[in-house]
Amino acid sequence: MSEKKKVILYTDGACSGNPGLGGYGGILMYGNARKEYSGSEQETTNNRMEIMAVIVGLEYLKYPCFVDVYSDSAYTVNAFNEGWIYGWKKNGWKKADGKAVLNVDLWEKLYQLTQINEVVFHKVAGHADNEYNNRCDELARDAITELRKTLPPTEED
Repeated sequence: MSEKKKVILYTDGACSGNPGLGGYGGILMYGNARKEYSGSEQETTNNRMEIMAVIVGLEYLKYPCFVDVYSDSAYTVNAFNEGWIYGWKKNGWKKADGKAVLNVDLWEKLYQLTQINEVVFHKVAGHADNEYNNRCDELARDAITELRKTLPPTEED
């Protein structure tokens, strides 16, 4: 079996209204290869878009890889780095206070993907001087703009 490839994944999510129109963007990098992607949803939250950005990036991988994920979402990064997700899963997707964890559908999917790939999460400052994080933010916001063009005008338009 060949050695796992080392991949870098930058992600970001955005929302216009929270909840509201949402978008996500990511950049998957391996060596000199780079793939940008984005997507959107009509009725969502910023947190859902942050998680979706990571899920979609990991779903592009054809083989199990070592993946360094860079995100400005403390919610997403801390779920793994602080071990929250393992406790949530063990407790039937309930938080320490007994309340249901939000976004369980996405957390379950992301958890599965982290079992296939060896993923390390890194927190980056949002809207700072990181060119990749800024590009992911641009991709996410552009996805919202494109989605808005497909919808009927609202009173706000």
